[in-house]
Amino acid sequence: MEKIRVLVANRPRLMRELVLATILDQPDIEVVGEVRNDAEIPSAVEEARPDFVIMALGKLDERPALSAELMLRFPQLKIVALAPERNSSMFIWAVMKVCSANIECSEEGILSVLRGKGHLVNG
Repeated sequence: MEKIRVLVANRPRLMRELVLATILDQPDIEVVGEVRNDAEIPSAVEEARPDFVIMALGKLDERPALSAELMLRFPQLKIVALAPERNSSMFIWAVMKVCSANIECSEEGILSVLRGKGHLVNG
């Protein structure tokens, strides 16, 4: 059984230590890194390729700004964002959506789609 790979990136240090204390003794979870500030998170994710990042939740219980960048670069990544001082947490993940539409069946229709200016039929 493959272990769940987790990068811990919580601020402040006490929060990181509490998170680590919670997950370090779990047999199915492997901590693949610890990050002390948000600026280090993208490079740490690039290097460690975790399944999850545990990080700080934004001030107004909004998704952390960094989460959008991480989801674009690493769409398989899942994020757990925590704000223990507000007793608040959030789970963030991306879902790939497969879309389709009929296009005009012509040279122009095909070239338009390739150029991002698609001529949709009934669209």
